[in-house]
Amino acid sequence: MLTTRTKITLGLVATIVLLTLAVAGGWRSRGQAAGGTDAEALKLFREVLHHVRTSYVEEVDRKKLLEGAVNGMLASLDPHSAYLPPEPFTEMKVEMAGSFGGLGIEITMREGKLTVVSPIEDTPAWRAGIRSGDQIAKIDGTSTHGITITEAVKRMRGEKGTRVTLTILREGEANPLVVPLVRDIIKTMSVKARTLEPGYGYLRIGHFQERTGEDVAAALVKLRRENGGNLRGLVLDLRNNPGGLLDAAVAVAGLFVGDRLDNGLIVYTEGREPFANRKFSATVGEKEPPYPMVVLINGGSASATEIVAGALQDYGRAVILGTTSFGKGSVQTVIPMRDGAGLKLTTARYFTPRGRSIQARGIVPDIFVENAELKVVKDDQGEDFHEKDLDHHLDASGEAAAKEGAKRPLGAAPPDETKKDYQLVRALDLLKGWEALRTVAAKK
Repeated sequence: MLTTRTKITLGLVATIVLLTLAVAGGWRSRGQAAGGTDAEALKLFREVLHHVRTSYVEEVDRKKLLEGAVNGMLASLDPHSAYLPPEPFTEMKVEMAGSFGGLGIEITMREGKLTVVSPIEDTPAWRAGIRSGDQIAKIDGTSTHGITITEAVKRMRGEKGTRVTLTILREGEANPLVVPLVRDIIKTMSVKARTLEPGYGYLRIGHFQERTGEDVAAALVKLRRENGGNLRGLVLDLRNNPGGLLDAAVAVAGLFVGDRLDNGLIVYTEGREPFANRKFSATVGEKEPPYPMVVLINGGSASATEIVAGALQDYGRAVILGTTSFGKGSVQTVIPMRDGAGLKLTTARYFTPRGRSIQARGIVPDIFVENAELKVVKDDQGEDFHEKDLDHHLDASGEAAAKEGAKRPLGAAPPDETKKDYQLVRALDLLKGWEALRTVAAKK
């Protein structure tokens, strides 16, 4: 979760490149570093910096050294704290606005390897079959070993129509997969809706963006109009949704939680600083009718997605169906820095209305259903790729935890055709069964 102290966003792009004012500006904190004071730690750093600059076999740029040093410092904390130089910082803001040039891949680092968290729906990466868990070994033939996520994003972003080739390592494939792609304008239209059967609606959110709350409200009005003014049931599809803006997540959950008098708590955050301790509630006003709901999640459902699923689950407003979500329950504060850069620092954890921490745990579905297509690529353990699998992830309540090296089978994007989507079929059957049981009960 990302915050600017006035606006909070959530996302899964763990950009581990950092430049700090700590070294250049003689920064001091209110506490002491483990094993000594900040002054002692900075003295050690200055000594090492001096020897590198004077004795290293080649002359090294000072700014590059500082960036590399802070990069290592932040990488030891958790996968989501990052320094964003001006260009990546601008790209992040453009991405959250919903339009940018590139491939449409959310990425992170896992065991030092560039790994796909989730492809964004209806993008070049999605259409090419890139999957959650794929490792990007090369970009245009150049190895990604030792690359930062910021550099990887920079190399994959570009003007519409330009080409880039990714070399993919995929579990279950003996040889690397060479995937040629053509960049496009990634207009991540976050909301899609359609009628599955008369009376039963389907609404998919691919990403939480600035207008997602409004778009969902409009889509629900359209669905009700298509179905004679009322819905008998709704499937809310949040699979492979990597997150986005907190405001949008709260707005979406708020359409179903609370009433005209009770706004309903959606999520709250806790951290060390006063600004990190906040509560976010639904807006008081008109709500959706209390029709039955099923929410679909999987291992690619993260961050803002988990806030929505967790709130609906805590209030008993929907049945959660699918597989355990990713488990990103941390808050990142975005602090504007000099020269147009930004610092993204993990400052808090977020909790569901009933006080559950999702960090490295995820949302556990009420009904566990794997997608039928996943079974051909899963290993014997049937594990998913989650926040807890990332190096130095935060645990649910304490310090950064060392990853225990679980194997990671592949995920898969949900198929477009309903009849091929086993989880969606199960969700629709559940809604229809719900109505059938209610009818039987009424007759008794």
